[in-house]
Amino acid sequence: MSIPIVSVVVPAYNNASTLAETLDSILGQDGVDFELIVADHSSTDDTARVMERYRSDPRVTLLTTAPGGGAERNWNRVTSAARGEFLKLVCGDDVLRPAVLARQAHILHSSGAVLTACRRDITDADGRVLMVGWGLRGLGSAMPGSAAAAKAVRAGSNLFGEPASVMLRRSTLDDVGGWDARFPYLIDQATYTRVLLRGSFAPDPEIGATFRLSDSQWSAVLIASQARQARGFHRSLHAEHPTVVGVWDVRVGNLRAGVMARLRKLSYAVLKWRSR
Repeated sequence: MSIPIVSVVVPAYNNASTLAETLDSILGQDGVDFELIVADHSSTDDTARVMERYRSDPRVTLLTTAPGGGAERNWNRVTSAARGEFLKLVCGDDVLRPAVLARQAHILHSSGAVLTACRRDITDADGRVLMVGWGLRGLGSAMPGSAAAAKAVRAGSNLFGEPASVMLRRSTLDDVGGWDARFPYLIDQATYTRVLLRGSFAPDPEIGATFRLSDSQWSAVLIASQARQARGFHRSLHAEHPTVVGVWDVRVGNLRAGVMARLRKLSYAVLKWRSR
């Protein structure tokens, strides 16, 4: 069996209502050789039954993940089975836009970067678009990965977006130890940062994915927890890499993380009202 250029990995959990749309958006990609690996993390709905529909596709590998361990266990489980040069993780309720795999693989090949990210649309739980072309604020040009990571700290926000927006070099992810869940709500940004410290960043300026807001993401408790963990992540990154993230970066980032949390709370309240 030939080794694919791209591995798309889907850590599924209770995604029965959305998973088919997610997998169809991946399998409809063309222009690059890819594999699709899906792992069910002990779902209590019909996620496993939806997955079975795709078993006969030679590009698809279906796995199970033992209970417990949170997102870190399932994300690392599905990633550990990947064979491609490049990796994209897509959660089981998000959607890829046509041609994003080929385009991002080309960006990484041609630039030598370790990570690329695109803009994405934000939708409600029913798929209605709430925000168009979100992301990459201040990251519109190629730059050292450390500079991109520091920009995100100063912004107090994940400028790269959710995993469906990102493609990275699998070998670099392996080198840094896989997905970093020391700050669980920032498992994506914390891991991007570790990868970016090993190389450069190259943006994908197109809208390449759709991120679906679930009911749990409207929670004010969740938003406050994200802000606290962002501050902890900033302090930890400064302690480990003081030449990349300085004291001033941490102070500015912590302040903005708090402001962003309040704005997110207000925005989510408005968006939730609009989605009724």
